[in-house]
Amino acid sequence: MADFPTHLRYSVEHEWVDDATPATVGVTSVAADALGDVVYLELPEVGATIEAGTVIGEIESTKSVSELYSPVSGTVVEVNQAAIDDPAVVNSEPFGSGWLFKVEVTGAGQLLSAEEYAQHAG
Repeated sequence: MADFPTHLRYSVEHEWVDDATPATVGVTSVAADALGDVVYLELPEVGATIEAGTVIGEIESTKSVSELYSPVSGTVVEVNQAAIDDPAVVNSEPFGSGWLFKVEVTGAGQLLSAEEYAQHAG
């Protein structure tokens, strides 16, 4: 079973979010591995209002295009331009420099602990 950072919370759609203000959102190593080589990211724009559990963008890989779901509700305050410019960082550092966007959180969806996510992703 893979190890997932315990300071993060996870969605069943394989996104993660931290508890910082603003919160950082990314995709898990499970999603990155399943996608294969990520070649394009479509992320929400700064200033966009997003809702937990809704589609807010896309991740395109050499294998497929997958929808990106938001694990939280709030307002997008920053996008990771470095990841947009070099989407491969999502594969190499999904819990680090491969983060996707930051959001001022107004509410959270149903989130899992690292242990619960590991069982879900199992």
